[in-house]
Amino acid sequence: MHEEMSDGEITLRLVKEIDADPCKDWVAARDYSIIVGASSVIAGGINIRLGYTLSLARYGGNIGYGVRPEFRGHHYAGKACKLIREVAVAQGMDVLWITCNPENLASRKTCEWIGATLVETVDLPPDNDQYADGDRRKCRYRWIIY
Repeated sequence: MHEEMSDGEITLRLVKEIDADPCKDWVAARDYSIIVGASSVIAGGINIRLGYTLSLARYGGNIGYGVRPEFRGHHYAGKACKLIREVAVAQGMDVLWITCNPENLASRKTCEWIGATLVETVDLPPDNDQYADGDRRKCRYRWIIY
């Protein structure tokens, strides 16, 4: 069930499985820690949302990631994306959407590094959770994974 995946440099370790919530139009998801080497030091985390909804594809994305500042600059987010791709493929997914704020150059570079394509930049609707958090626009990247 993909509880742990490694490329020899980083390991993704399952932290939590999240059930779908059809009332909120949320799909099931999994949270993983990004662990560097054999040290068991957590460099960050990655989340994969398993399925498709219009809101997810336009605003939320299938993948979310974060790397602690002291671990940045090593492509750990991109390497984690490449590993977590296995989970999506096992679920029958062939495309993953990744969204990020336009000013988040590191995330945009990660999307490009893994081979995702910028489709467009969209305005968030006022009723979106991310809008309530202060975000106003999202870059939408499509990553064909099959």
